[in-house]
Amino acid sequence: MSEDGFHVHGADEHEVEHAAHRGEGLAQYVAIFTAILSTIGAIVSYQGGSTQNESMLFKNEAVLKRTQASDQWNFYQAKSSKGHLMELAADIAPGDKRDFYRKQIEKYDQEKKAIKQKAEMLEEESNQANTHSEQLLHPHHRLAQGMTLIQIAISLASITALTRKRWLFSLAAVAAAGGISLAAMAWLS
Repeated sequence: MSEDGFHVHGADEHEVEHAAHRGEGLAQYVAIFTAILSTIGAIVSYQGGSTQNESMLFKNEAVLKRTQASDQWNFYQAKSSKGHLMELAADIAPGDKRDFYRKQIEKYDQEKKAIKQKAEMLEEESNQANTHSEQLLHPHHRLAQGMTLIQIAISLASITALTRKRWLFSLAAVAAAGGISLAAMAWLS
């Protein structure tokens, strides 16, 4: 600055002065945009984690029921083996012992029916839990895709703040709209 009132601005000072006179600038829009997207992203991320955890709980339930059914089928097989041994014993036993072995065969047949019903019920419960797990996981994929687009939008907005390219901000808005749309579709399904 000279003493006779003539002032020479540098390029950076000139830009700052003009930005101050323009009022709200692109940087403020980018800041608000990223703050809103960060909030939406946190909600989408929470929902995605929640659906994934719930899906895993049902998948664990399916595995547990399948294991219990397998135990029942092993028990069924053991009763079948005992029944076959009783049949063999009835065939080779003396006449007065055959009635005892035939009663044992009937007993094992009755026990096998109850065991089979329980095993089939457990298999059905396992299938239902597995189906429910898969249904819960389907929206998770859309939530993850939506969250990815929201993160891309935040990154593009940050680059916009550095480069001041408005077309980049438009691209960020398109990515954000896509991410929010995918998240909304996941919630509605």
